[in-house]
Amino acid sequence: MSLRDWAESGWLRSHKTSRHEIAGLLGIIERDLGDARCDISADWRFGIAYNAALRLCTILLYAEGYRPERNLQHYRTIQALGLVLGPERSADVEYLEVCRKKRNIIEYDAAGTVTERDATELVEFAEGLKGHVFEWLTAHHAELVGS
Repeated sequence: MSLRDWAESGWLRSHKTSRHEIAGLLGIIERDLGDARCDISADWRFGIAYNAALRLCTILLYAEGYRPERNLQHYRTIQALGLVLGPERSADVEYLEVCRKKRNIIEYDAAGTVTERDATELVEFAEGLKGHVFEWLTAHHAELVGS
């Protein structure tokens, strides 16, 4: 499937982004990655790092001209990573899916279910993904990246 197929299925809708909107998302990502390195609980560090990773996937969708519909928004945003960056990123999609489920547990069901290692791993993953997304954005949508 492609993003266009998803849009035709009603899972995505058209979205015209701007350099300003992308800069705002990048600012949120920088803030979240900084905060996720602070001395707070592993649960909060994990949740904040998850937010940064989700915003990186959001940038990919927005740059391609789409945004997810409300139903399954996080799921579709994460799945789009593989559609935009290619099937070689399928392991990243699978990892973020596991993180999405863990994040739902710590957000809605129970505290203390992620470890310090889980949190640190997700922070490092999000920092690496940030580099890949920025490279892709520069190569494919340079007009959205500040000079």
